[in-house]
Amino acid sequence: MAQVVARLNDDLVAAVDDLVSEGVFESRSDAIRRALEFVVDAERRRRIGDAIVAGYQRLPETAEELRWAEAATAAMIADEPW
Repeated sequence: MAQVVARLNDDLVAAVDDLVSEGVFESRSDAIRRALEFVVDAERRRRIGDAIVAGYQRLPETAEELRWAEAATAAMIADEPW
């Protein structure tokens, strides 16, 4: 596992230390690792979402596809045992 050195302000380090003391994270390294995993995953998801939007902008759904989707949704709702 690679080691990364970063400079953090004292308030942020104190907040991380509090989370470690409370048992939210095992260590400072664990907190930073999990935070970075969260940021990387959020960015990956944002890019996927952007690609999906771009795809629909490039090739929008047809009226027939929308009618099919609405009919399928109505059928699923009608099948519910409420």
